[in-house]
Amino acid sequence: MARVEMYTTMWCPYCARARALLQKKGVAFTDIDLDAEPNRRGEMVRRAGGRRTVPQIFIDGEHIGGCDDMVALDRAGALDPKLGIGR
Repeated sequence: MARVEMYTTMWCPYCARARALLQKKGVAFTDIDLDAEPNRRGEMVRRAGGRRTVPQIFIDGEHIGGCDDMVALDRAGALDPKLGIGR
């Protein structure tokens, strides 16, 4: 299974949607809560190529983007292979 990291906040509806999609797929992920760890926001921006919105999602170190980007990958059938589902 792939290593998934997601920078989030607790109040963000897109973060909740991204969490729900990963949970539905049975994928464990590291949830980096920027409310609890605001000092990690700079790390997120650097890793995400300047993006400042949440969530920012990484699969095996590759920046996937936000929730809409992950949902688009799922609809295109490209998310499961990245996650290592069905291998």
